[in-house]
Amino acid sequence: MWPYHPQLLARAVPRYTSYPTAAEFGTMVGPADHLAALKALPPGTPASLYVHIPFCKEICWYCGCNTNRSNRIERVAAYLEALETEIDWTARQVGGKVDLARISFGGGSPNALDPVGFVRLVSHILTAFGTSTPEISVELDPRSLDAEWADLLGKVGATRASLGVQTFDPDIQARIGRIQPAETIELAVTRLRKAGIRSLNFDLMYGLPGQGLPQLMDTLDRTLALAPDRIALFGYAHVPQIIARQRRINADHLPETAERFEQAARGYDHLLGAGLQPVGFDHFAQVQDPIARATREGRLRRNFQGFTDDQAEVLLGVGATSISSFPDLIVQAEKNPGRYRMRVLGGHPSAERGVRRSADDQERALVIEDLLCGRAADLSGLPLDGWAELRLKPFLAQGLCTLVDDRLTLTADGLPYARAIASCFDSYRAEGAGRFSSAV
Repeated sequence: MWPYHPQLLARAVPRYTSYPTAAEFGTMVGPADHLAALKALPPGTPASLYVHIPFCKEICWYCGCNTNRSNRIERVAAYLEALETEIDWTARQVGGKVDLARISFGGGSPNALDPVGFVRLVSHILTAFGTSTPEISVELDPRSLDAEWADLLGKVGATRASLGVQTFDPDIQARIGRIQPAETIELAVTRLRKAGIRSLNFDLMYGLPGQGLPQLMDTLDRTLALAPDRIALFGYAHVPQIIARQRRINADHLPETAERFEQAARGYDHLLGAGLQPVGFDHFAQVQDPIARATREGRLRRNFQGFTDDQAEVLLGVGATSISSFPDLIVQAEKNPGRYRMRVLGGHPSAERGVRRSADDQERALVIEDLLCGRAADLSGLPLDGWAELRLKPFLAQGLCTLVDDRLTLTADGLPYARAIASCFDSYRAEGAGRFSSAV
């Protein structure tokens, strides 16, 4: 078991899928900056594409994603029209200069779309960017993954998929508004394997309402029996002041911080005991999976999709709320699907806000990424202001990390404190920031 130091987990911190984080995005960065960044890309730039589908057939109460119900066919069709328009615009700006090796579809739930519409969208992207064999990954809702949808994933060449499972416990499912019998998940796995999905991820959660260790262990055992290639075991972030739909969840039934910590620790030990490779402190993979190899070889990265073995420095985002990332710039599209559609079909770029990444930001981003990815972080490039060292002192005193010759390394006991330790180097964080989640 990891040592429990509640005072070191009391401060809410970001998940650090970027630095600066989305909390720093503002309208001082917008369409002109995005356009300039796209046009400035040199020929042969490795890049990945993220496509946001902001629709689900059913909306889960816990979910913090930007998504809407897909029950209005006209609204979905209008969004896809705008999305294809933005894809064409983005492809024109890069002018064949990018080497697009990966395409990720997220949401929402991409399989909320009509399967024929999804195939058309994939074909549109391949044609617009002039690429033929990219690696395609898709986030999926097992409740709406029928045989036709699974078969089409194989036909478009998708090899990676992620299933939103969260928990197998029926009572907890009812408490979070996501009813999906075990048979539904098992059938989804069978269909995806048959379709050629080689890397399958399960998203699971601890810290859910009414969840104790027995329920969590049962979910982990049921998951292991289905042998996904990757498992993400997240702590549920209850922030109803930001995500209105979470107000339907009874906060009185949520585990306390100490219980959450024990769930994270026991879950970690259980999955390691099953032979999985840890990726950070809350992700796991079969040892032969590419992300496990990247971890062992020191190539693990972290971006807006979480941990990844993708080495591309440029991420192109299309769709409402999507984020494009460049070494010195992060830009986010308009979040509201209706306003997004009006912008794009009106001939305007979708970019609405963002942040410029200074040299200092980029140096701090490297330190934060190294820590979260389990590597020693080189602090020699950071300014000697004493602020970060002061913040580090309690973690060093408890043996959660070591600092030798400007190299900061997490110890085994320090894994669950990784985000809290990384936040010591976040020059934007004020004490008591209320929009972030528990560090565990």
